[in-house]
Amino acid sequence: MILSISGVVLLGIIVFLFFRKDGLKVSHALVCALFGFYLAGSAIAPSIKAGGASLANLLGGIKL
Repeated sequence: MILSISGVVLLGIIVFLFFRKDGLKVSHALVCALFGFYLAGSAIAPSIKAGGASLANLLGGIKL
């Protein structure tokens, strides 16, 4: 558990630094994908999933 959280933090920092630089390259996209997989295995994954579902419901309810 501690190893996966530190991996999430490390990859999150790397992704942030990549976005702060000029553009996202293929290697950067791979790191982002790894970040997503580590994040999905962490303890906050259910909260992120619930937040995403809530956002989807909110956007789905907007009438234009």
